Amino acid sequence: MLEGDSLHPAANVAKMAGGTPLNDADRAPWLDAIAEQILARRDGLVIACSALRRAYRDRLRVADPDLRFLHLAPPREVLELRLSRRQHFMAPSLLDSQLATLEPPMLDEKSLTIRYHRNTQGVIRRAERWLLQTEAENPPSTNRT
Repeated sequence: MLEGDSLHPAANVAKMAGGTPLNDADRAPWLDAIAEQILARRDGLVIACSALRRAYRDRLRVADPDLRFLHLAPPREVLELRLSRRQHFMAPSLLDSQLATLEPPMLDEKSLTIRYHRNTQGVIRRAERWLLQTEAENPPSTNRT
């Protein structure tokens, strides 16, 4: 398990902490760092990150065409509550920019969207079932780029 935010360059952290949203150019080195981790850990890896746009997910899929995405989509009120309670460098005021940037995964992407679930264990069980099912239906290719 890897927290993708740990791979942000210091300039990104400073920008977000100051309440300035990241743009695509800011996110590029971060996405590349995540892709490097995917390539380095061919035996499997779970990365928590906000691959908000299709283009970002496509960039990560270059590292692994079999990459799957779990899109957690709680209501805004839940996001606001979680942001207010956590110790994180991203200013809570950036939630609007994050939601404006968000492009939920499309039907042709290997993804599962979980709208909301109060029980974290329920989310984990649902994600595990989906991952095991997709693994059985489409085993990973051996020709990873």
